[in-house]
Amino acid sequence: MKARFVRPAVTLLLVMTGVLGVAYPLVITGVARVTFPHQAEGSLIYKDGHLIGSTLIGQSFSDPKYFWGRPSATTPQPYNGIGSSGSNLGPLNPALLDQVKANAKALHDADPDNSQPIPVELVTASASGLDPDISPAAARYQAARVARARGIAPAQLDSLISAHEQDRLLGLISERRVNVLELNLALDRLR
Repeated sequence: MKARFVRPAVTLLLVMTGVLGVAYPLVITGVARVTFPHQAEGSLIYKDGHLIGSTLIGQSFSDPKYFWGRPSATTPQPYNGIGSSGSNLGPLNPALLDQVKANAKALHDADPDNSQPIPVELVTASASGLDPDISPAAARYQAARVARARGIAPAQLDSLISAHEQDRLLGLISERRVNVLELNLALDRLR
C-alpha cells in the first residue's frame, strides 16, 4: 500500500472516531438530559428516598393485595434486566402450554370465584420478559381479588385503574396500558 494513502486514512479514522464515537454521543446525552431528564436517568421511581424500581422494567408481585404483571421469561430471577429475553417457546411447544396452564392456575387459585376469561398477557411472557405494563382489561380482571385483599370498594379500584391508564403513543401506536408498579404504588397510598 502506498504511504500517501495511509496518512489520510488514519486521519479520517481518528476524526470520525472523535466526532461519531465521542462528540455525537456526548451531545445527544446532554440534549436528552436537558429535554427529558427523568427518562434519560432510566425513569427511576423513588419512595421515601429509596430506589424501588423503574417504569421501564416490570417487577414481580405475588401478594394478592397487589396487581400482578406479565410473567417474566428472564433467568435466574424474574424481570432480570441483564437476562432480557423471551422464552423462545413456539406455540406448539408443550412447555409453553405447561407454563400457560401453571400461570392460569396461579391466577385461579388466588381468586377462585373469578369466572372472567383470563387476559392473555397474564399467562404469557412478553418478548423481552421485562414488560412493566398490562392492559386495562388485565388490571380489571384482578380488581376483585385486590379489592377483597385490601378491603377496598371495587368501584374505588376501577377509578384508580382508569386514572393510571396510559393512552396509545400519538393516539396510534401500541395499546392502552397500565404500569403495574405505578398502580401498586398508588394502591399503597390509599391505605
